[in-house]
Amino acid sequence: MPNKPEPTLNATRILPKIAKYFSLTTSAFRDSFRVFPYLCPMLISILLPIYNEERYLAACLDSILAQTHEDWELLVVDDFSNDSTPEILAEYARRDARIKPQRNREKGVIPALRLAYELSQGQFITRMDGDDKMAPQKLQKHHDLLVEHGPGHLCSGLVAYFSDETLGEGYRRYGDWINEVNLANRHWADLYRDCPIPAPCWLAYREDLDRAQAFEPNVKPEDYDLIFRFRRIGLKVLTVPEVLLYWRDHQDRTTRITPDYDIQRYFNIKLPWFLELDRQADRPLVLWGAGGKGKTLAKLLIEDQVPFHWVCDNPAKIGHNIYGVVMEDYRGINNLLNPQIILAVAQPEEQIHIKDMLAEWDSMPGKDHFWFC
Repeated sequence: MPNKPEPTLNATRILPKIAKYFSLTTSAFRDSFRVFPYLCPMLISILLPIYNEERYLAACLDSILAQTHEDWELLVVDDFSNDSTPEILAEYARRDARIKPQRNREKGVIPALRLAYELSQGQFITRMDGDDKMAPQKLQKHHDLLVEHGPGHLCSGLVAYFSDETLGEGYRRYGDWINEVNLANRHWADLYRDCPIPAPCWLAYREDLDRAQAFEPNVKPEDYDLIFRFRRIGLKVLTVPEVLLYWRDHQDRTTRITPDYDIQRYFNIKLPWFLELDRQADRPLVLWGAGGKGKTLAKLLIEDQVPFHWVCDNPAKIGHNIYGVVMEDYRGINNLLNPQIILAVAQPEEQIHIKDMLAEWDSMPGKDHFWFC
């Protein structure tokens, strides 16, 4: 006769009873055992704003139910879906009380996140999207690493893009770049190139999320803006060096079809954060690149009345007055005293050439130069 399996401890249900016996709140009891993550795992609140995800929602929820770390709650806020999303949520909530669906109070992903966060009870907070899937060990790996290091840290991990159709080349490159940045611990040095920590692949202490203003700002792209706020409060990023998120690419993905996530919005996020976090006003500022991205950044700098040198390597543009700024030869950078350089050159071959020059100049990424594309 096979051995009967040992019963598993469900911390979500038993901790309140133990805490009551010792006349403690559940959160205080959790805090007292923070150094023993395996004896007393702490509640993770998963925030999931959702809209019309009937095609992929079941796979997403199944991946959460399969987590090896069982002490979680899922706050799902339906943003007025008009497909079968509410019915799917209701069915899963009947099967597992940890799944807690809500109807949004007002339209939009940011109000949905605010509501989910308001209703959450966990000491740890993470995000999820309804078209993606978690690796089974995601919550466990994040939980154990974050508890080991304590508040003041943010956990990330690797991602794997997938698609039921043909995976877009741009998304494949982006996934490869995210993994490269995470493994090399270059999150903050490469922060202006693109968002280095996907929204569904971080875990933070609640107190740190509060210090970063959580979901209070009404700024989009909201996930990218939050990562900048994590950096502003000085969080140190810890990376689990394995795939924890399966990121689905499809034609209806929000970032593909919503104007709130177009390229202009990203530049509107990047430049103000650069001026606040990394710009040193006593150093000359150089904008390198005369293409579309360079022109976009030049307009924003001019609007903010930030003086800068605009350089490129195109003889046809050097010496021309563009938006009131005379284009200069990039080789003139050597004549500037300790400049800071914004790089807006998108062509991969040119980027390789520029990286070689920056290395010769002993220019430090994240301090002396900043890639914006």
